[in-house]
Amino acid sequence: MNKHLEELIELSKIDQAIDAFEPRIAEARAKIAEVEEKESAVEREILELEEDIKDAELKKAKNDLHIKELTEKLEANKKKMSEAKTEKEIKALQLEEEIAKEQLDFANEEIERLDNLIETRKKEIETKKAELEALKEKSAELKAEIEAELAEIEKQKQALFEKKQELVAKMSQKILAFYDKIRRWAKNTAVVPVRKQACMGCFMKINDKTYAEVIKGEEITTCPHCGRILYLEPQKEEESAE
Repeated sequence: MNKHLEELIELSKIDQAIDAFEPRIAEARAKIAEVEEKESAVEREILELEEDIKDAELKKAKNDLHIKELTEKLEANKKKMSEAKTEKEIKALQLEEEIAKEQLDFANEEIERLDNLIETRKKEIETKKAELEALKEKSAELKAEIEAELAEIEKQKQALFEKKQELVAKMSQKILAFYDKIRRWAKNTAVVPVRKQACMGCFMKINDKTYAEVIKGEEITTCPHCGRILYLEPQKEEESAE
């Protein structure tokens, strides 16, 4: 087989191996992002619960103030009742008293409701904090595993990069430029095998003349349909010889 073709096949396989790491890296980072999002979601829920408590405490304070105002109004009403001289004045004061008492009852009920809400939210926060703690513990273990996996991938990638650099250093720059030009659009299918007289890049059948050139392997042959560099795999070469 042509030396340049052998180098291109080897280079193509190295590039394929390097690029094959990307989905693994993306998957690993996606796992980290997923656990971080779960943590953030629980943290947001805790903040929302804390906001509910603040809101409830503010409403409680307003109701406490309203109760104080109503109590003072009822006290003042008693004094007015004792000083009232006409039936009309007494009835008006009695109506005011009834309305004030109703408002007082409502305010007390609202405070009780808010107290229950605050208590419920506090319990929910405790539960969520325990959930967050468990998530952080689990995510810390997962992140450590993933970081170790990424470090190993990086180590393997670096070894392949070094291997590629050694190969590229001894290759013809003209051949390398030709390969890079095809790789820009063909990606990891710049160099493909021929099987059953078909290009494994575009899957089109090649003519007998081109196929014969591929079998000989004396020159760099490209697919007449798509332009990819073609080669015959060793096992196919043996079958052709038979």
